[in-house]
Order: sequence, then structure tokens, then C-alpha cells
Amino acid sequence: TGGDKPYLVSGGDDGLVKIWDYQTKACVQTLEGHAHNVSCVAFLPDRPLILSGSEDGTVNLWHSNTYRLESTLSYGLDRCWSVAYLKGSNNIALGYDNGTVVVMLGKDQPVASIDGSGKLILARHNEIITQNIRNVDATTMVDGERLQLPSKELGSCEVYPQKLEHSPNGRFVAVCGDGEFIIYTALAWRNKSYGQADELVWDAGGGEFATRVGGHDIRVFNKAFNERQALRPAYAVEGLYGGALIALRGADFVAFHDWETLQLVRRIDVVAEQIYWSDDGTLVSIASDTSFFLLKFNREALDAALEASAGQLDTEGVEEAFELTHEIAEKVVTGRWVGDCFIYTNASNRLNYCVGAEVSTLAHLDRTLFILGYLPKDNRVYLVDKAGSVVSYLLLLSVLEYKTAVVRGDMETAEKLLPRVPESEHNKIARFLDSQGMKELALQLATDEDYRCELAIALGQLEMAASIARKSPSELKWRQLSSLATAKGDFDLAKECMTECNDFSGLVTLFMSKGDRAGLRDLGDKAAAAGKMNVAFLCYFSTAQTRECLELLIRTARYAEAAFFARTYMPSEVPRAVELWKADLRKRNAIKVSDAIASPDAHA
Repeated sequence: TGGDKPYLVSGGDDGLVKIWDYQTKACVQTLEGHAHNVSCVAFLPDRPLILSGSEDGTVNLWHSNTYRLESTLSYGLDRCWSVAYLKGSNNIALGYDNGTVVVMLGKDQPVASIDGSGKLILARHNEIITQNIRNVDATTMVDGERLQLPSKELGSCEVYPQKLEHSPNGRFVAVCGDGEFIIYTALAWRNKSYGQADELVWDAGGGEFATRVGGHDIRVFNKAFNERQALRPAYAVEGLYGGALIALRGADFVAFHDWETLQLVRRIDVVAEQIYWSDDGTLVSIASDTSFFLLKFNREALDAALEASAGQLDTEGVEEAFELTHEIAEKVVTGRWVGDCFIYTNASNRLNYCVGAEVSTLAHLDRTLFILGYLPKDNRVYLVDKAGSVVSYLLLLSVLEYKTAVVRGDMETAEKLLPRVPESEHNKIARFLDSQGMKELALQLATDEDYRCELAIALGQLEMAASIARKSPSELKWRQLSSLATAKGDFDLAKECMTECNDFSGLVTLFMSKGDRAGLRDLGDKAAAAGKMNVAFLCYFSTAQTRECLELLIRTARYAEAAFFARTYMPSEVPRAVELWKADLRKRNAIKVSDAIASPDAHA
């Protein structure tokens, strides 16, 4: 059946699909497109589509409002006998002679938009509902928990919404679908303008918008909704993006055009999937399939080029208009700019934000979420899932403003903003400053003792690092500090560090360099007790403790070495060492070798 319409769909052996009004019993529409018997048909409940499968092996998708053929599916599995859908999902199943195919139609991203005040407009089929996030107290929100938002019906839409977007000032909402666009007032949902368009995008705040019809027809409308100018690109335009400039996406490039003159500003060779502009129009993010690029837009360079060329730009555009600042190897699912900070969700279901080249993870998501926007008064970023449920995560505006000032090099402003940053965020700020090469400032803000010690060592501040290490000791800290103390010639501190982390090898080198016989003797005993026999032997040998050297060799069952050592340094101990060596060989069944060994005292 046809949902809210009193319609039935049928297929026949004549290859036709017919739509019937079951109240009047009249045929409303006949659809032609199959070469053989139509064996199965279905109205999709969640999308304006009619499916028809045929014995010719094809499945046609028809628009249930315009009755236009949208697409034909063919998988080479002979005759199609059945189609099925799962209500509430985008999946359909197709049954053939030689197999079954499950297809996902469209995308999971909901059709929704939020304005700067927190008013959310969401499309559920043709029905439009509104929710106000500001009705919920931000202090009671828990990160990742669904917000209980009361819904209110705003009206309905004459087209099936495929994209819905607020104008930059929040006064209007543009809806695209079925090859048409309609612009409504955001409060009363009154129709203000309509026309043909596959896509509609807004400018950066002047109230103008642009539409794309097909692949070669771009039209710009003024704030009075009247067409102002048209552009007919020579290439096929696959996507249209708004912002400070109009962006046209080709097969393997993006062309940026000026809103006022529609002249080419810059062509960038990249296979783009989405483009995001910052609110002030100075930064842009171009997202591709594997990474995203952060660029700086130079409006002054564009204006200077227009003035120098008497308003007529070169056909190649203005090379200086864009400057690539960073490339980050992550796939962006959805993104938004907040000042100079780019917030995005990635393909790994993580919510990240990027300031400069520094990427921080705000949350690991348990499902795919799509960014709606950021409300500075709440200090929260809002996201929505495919079912239309809204969740939020805390992201302090003071932190973003501070990081932005640092990236811009405005340390005076950053210093003024710092008191607004909670102390709980200081350690994260310190790590950000460290990444920007500001280790001294990072050390002042860091609260984690391990990290402060690491920074102090990196800055060569021995006393501070030693003080931290003594308060919260760890082997790693002492080892790092011992290396630095040795390099700086502070051997007393180096000795303390090596002793604390049981760096016997380092202590051997240190004591032997200083000629510290007492230290070597003491270290030999400690090394032997710790099982570091090579270090212990070296200490004993360096201090002429031959008895301890021999006993150490015997204790570690190194009888051959003990025998030769005794022959050289302690002849009186040779018989004992040789007997121990021979007894060990007998235990290993090396009797012939044992018998071949002769003790010097037996042949004196």
C-alpha cells in the first residue's frame, strides 16, 4: 500500500507496474520500464520509493510522488522473484533464481539542522518537527546520554526532504528533495521561495544562496530570493558547497568561485567528499576519502588581485588565495568549525577536535553520530544518530579560545584567557603547548607529576626534575634524569639517580671514572645480591678482590673460568677449582673430558 495515500501497487505479465486508488478503483499511474513479466512490487514505508522486480532480472526504483524511474538494479542472478524491506532501516532484500542480495539505500545520516540558539529542525519523512535544546539545563546533561527533548510538529514539506539546512542568520530553512528546493521561515514554517534544484547552499551570511540543477547549471539568488546570476561550467559538477566562496566539485578537483562575480578564485586538485568553512570565512577544511586538509583563505589577496586586474581575474584564478596549513590522515564523517577549531567525527566513531595540527579526542562513540552544531553558552557540542536522538559532549569554549590564540601567536590574548580555563583542563592545555614547542609555559601549567618531570628533563632543569622524582619516584624518571645529570656533569645527582633505579652498569662506569674504590666494593656486593654477576665480577676485579671473584665464578657454576682464574691469580685454589670442574663434567656424562683434565698440583 502507499502509506498515507489510498494506493495499491501491482505488477503484471505485460511488464507494467500500475498504481491504483483502492477507494475509487481507478488506475492512477502506469509505469513502463521492464522487458518481461513483473513478478514482485512493494511500496517502501520509510522512503518515497516503489520497488518492482521482473523476470528480466532487473529491479526498478520509482519515485512514489513523481513516478519517475530513479534507478535500475541488476546483479546478473537471472529472474527476480521477491523484494522485502525492513521497516525502520535502509535495507532491502532481493530474491533471484541464483541468489539473494541485500542492499542499503541512501545513507544513515538524518535530515536535521540546528540554529545558533539551539532550535533543532528534524525531518521524519515529509513531516517536520522541531525541538529546542535550550529547554534542557546544560548543567544536568551527561556526556553521551540521550537528551529528553519535547517535540513539536512544525508542519509538513511538499517534497521528500533529502537535505535540510538553516541559513547563517537562522531565519530561513532550505529543504532539497525530488529535484526541487523550498525555503521556509524557520519559526512559522511558511513557504518563502521554491524552484528546481538538486542542491542548495547558503553564502557566509549575506543572505544569498546558490542552487545546482544537473551538472552544468549553477544559479545564484539574492536575499530577495530573485535569481541574480548564472554559471554554466564546462565540466560536470558533482557537488555544490557554500560558505565564503562557492565551491564546485568536479571528478578530481574543487573549483572555488567568488559569490559576487562568479569568477574562478582557485582550483584545487583533490577528490573531495565534503567542504567545511569557518564562520569568519578565513579557514576551510576539505575532506577526502582518506584525509582532510586545512587551508587558510586570504581575502586580502583576492581583493588585491581583483583591484589589480580591474575586476577581471586570470582564468587560472589567484594562487595566493589559499594556503595549505595542515593535512591530517583521518576520514571525516561530519564536521563543524568553532572559531579556529575544527570539530569532527571520524570513520572510527571518535569525536575529535583539531586546533592547528594538534588533534585531541573528545570522546569514543558507541555508534555512528553526526554533528549538529556547537552552542558556546552551553560549552557543549551536539550530535544526532540515525534515529534522531540527540546527545551532547562537554567542550569548553574557554579552552578552544585559548588554543586558538596560541595557534595565532597572540600570546597576550592567550594570557588573558587563561584564568577562564578550569584547573582541571590545565594538563591538557600543557600537552597542547608542548606540541606547539612552548615547553616552558607547558611546565608552568602541567599538573601531572610524571609529565612535569618529563618537561623539566627536556628543559634541562635538573633541580626541579630531581625534586619531582623524589616526591613521586619511578624507574623511568630516575633513568631519564641520570642521563641528563651525567651529560651536565652533576655526578652526585647522577649517582643518586643511578642508585635509585638500580643502574649498576652506569654506576660501574661512574665509580671507575672517579676511581671510587669504596663505591666499587659496595656496588659489587649489591650487584651480586641482585644477580648481576658480570657487574659484580667487574667491581671485585677492579678492586683486587680476587677471593670474591673466584667465589663468584664458583657460585655461578662457571668452573672452567674459575680454574683458569685461580691458576693466574690464586694458585693455592687451583686444586679445588679443578676438582669442581671435573665433577661438573662427570655430571654431564663428559667423563673422557674430565679424565683428560690434569691438576697442576698432581704433576708438581
